[in-house]
Parts: sequence; C-alpha cells; structure tokens
Amino acid sequence: MTANGWDSAAFRDRVQAVLDTFVDDQATLLAPLGPDADRIVAEARTSVSGGKRFRASFCYWGHRAVAPTPADEDALVRACASLELLHASALVHDDLMDASDTRRGRPATHRAFEAEHRAAGWPGDDAQYGAAAAILIGDLLLSWSDELLRRCGLPITQVAPALAVFDRCRSEVIAGQFLDVSVQARGRADVDAAMTVLRYKSAKYSIERPLHIGAALAGASPETMRALSEYGLPLGEAFQLRDDLLGVFGDPATTGKPAGDDLIEGKRTVLVALALDAAPPADAARLDRSLGTALSGDEVADLRRIIDDSGAHAQVEAVIAELGDRAVRALDRADIDDHAREVLRGLADAATRRVV
Repeated sequence: MTANGWDSAAFRDRVQAVLDTFVDDQATLLAPLGPDADRIVAEARTSVSGGKRFRASFCYWGHRAVAPTPADEDALVRACASLELLHASALVHDDLMDASDTRRGRPATHRAFEAEHRAAGWPGDDAQYGAAAAILIGDLLLSWSDELLRRCGLPITQVAPALAVFDRCRSEVIAGQFLDVSVQARGRADVDAAMTVLRYKSAKYSIERPLHIGAALAGASPETMRALSEYGLPLGEAFQLRDDLLGVFGDPATTGKPAGDDLIEGKRTVLVALALDAAPPADAARLDRSLGTALSGDEVADLRRIIDDSGAHAQVEAVIAELGDRAVRALDRADIDDHAREVLRGLADAATRRVV
C-alpha cells in the first residue's frame, strides 16, 4: 500500500489478470489455426507479462481525477489494460527497428523467432523470418489493444470519446517512430529534432494520452483535458529523458539491456545531441563515429565519460527535475479530485526517479 492509499502492486496484478484472460480468449479463437498460431500467441503473452504498468495507471487515475468513484471498476481496468497491449506492440516493433537483441533480459521477439528458424534448419533467411514474425506479432498486439478498449464493458457512449483519443495516440506513436527511424538514418539530430522524436514517439503515449483516455471515459470537459495535458506532457518528456539516461548509464542487471545499449544501437537522443554540441571537437567526433557500432565495455565506459564531461548528463538530470516540477505545479492548479491528485503526484515521482 502506498502512502497515498493506493495499492499499486494490486493494481498491476489486476491488469495482468485482465491481459492473461484476454490472451487466453484469443488463444481459443486462434486454436483452429494449429501450432504456428499457438507460437505467436505464446510470444504475445510473453510480451505483455510484467512491467511497471505506468500507462494503465495513468489511464486509471485520469479517469478517477474526473470520476472519483468509477461506475464499473472492472470494466475500467480492462480499458486501462488496453494501453499495455499498445505498449507491447510498440516495443516489439521498436526492438526490430533498432536491431535490439534483448528485451527485459530475454531475446527480443525477432531474435527469438530467428533462432527458432535456425534451430529447425528450415530453408530461407532466418533473420527475415524473425523480422516477419515480429511485424505480425506487433500488429496483432496493436489490433488487440483496440479490441480490448472497444469491448471493455463500458457503454459505447463512454467508450467512443476514448477511442477518438486512442486513434490519435496510435497515429502519433507510429509517426513518431518513423521520425526516429529517419533521424537515425540521417546520422544526425539536433536537440530540437531529438525532442520532437521524444515527444511523439514516447512522451505523449506514455502519460498524456493515457490520462486523456481515462478522463474521456469519465466524460471529461475540454478544460479538464487541457489541465491534464499541462501535467502529462512535461511529465512524459521527463519520463523519456530518464529512459534515455538509463539507455546509456543503466545497470544491465536492472534494465535487462546490455550496458550502453542506446550507444550501440546508435540512438540520436536528446542526451547524445547535447553531448555532441558541448563536447570538445575530438571527443564529439569520437562519440559521433562510435554510435551504432559494436562497442566493448571499455569503449562504452569511454563514451559515458565523454557524455559526463560534456555536461550533458547533468543537464538532462536538471531538465528532468524542471519538467517534473512543472508537471506537479500544473497538477496543483487542476480542478480534479484531491485523492487522484495525490496519487498522480506519487506517479510523477515514480516516473522520473525510476531505475528501470
């Protein structure tokens, strides 16, 4: 039980139970397709297992900010769980596009199916098979996210406004992902470009849109939606900036990713853009040419040093703190339920101070 009276662990368990039941139902529907369908359902199940459930949590408290006593608590939790299917879809596709080897300490989806193809000795290209499997599983999870929200159990008059937000959210995520792919392809990104990617690929769909979906389910006014944006958008940006720091400085035992994974993948994040701007020319050139290459532990440590010495690490920490403060100040001004306000304040702290 948290200090504000919300049992976040119990909520995560409820979300997981919803997802497990939903995947069970899908497995039954797809069973006539045979063992190959069983394999993609099993991988989808793995993709939605565990995690912090931030998106579901923000959706839930976005609703309770407007409607302190939900009319149908179970249906609301099912609606919130739909965002975790969207998140799982984005991660499967993101890992493929980034050529990531791992996710949460296990092989990324495309790597797992690539290995199955290779182990079976099938003809053809094992990497292509893995990529195809990841695309299709990510698409399946995306389709399921819409289905779970539509069929959550709330009246369609409540669900329809939330679906409109959900449609916009998915478009933003996909367009933001393409911006990210294009930035990496060009091999350069200034701070403004990196911030645009951060905002649309992650920040909005991680916090602002989940809040909006929950609030829309409660019939929130446009004024309340704007107030939630004033809290959710800066907090979402801080959340992703923390993720960028973890991608470079995070402990692999905690993150489930290799040390310096974002550097190895060549991600042109705000952190990297700031370091390239501020580092001495020789260090900046070394960082720039090392991005997206195979790096030893010592090389990762040296690039971390460059980023630290440039001041970019400290600058990003300062921006995270400022954005978090801005979000909380907006929350204090918002005309919402006081209990929800306290929980959302705690979620802001958890989102910006996390280690994974």
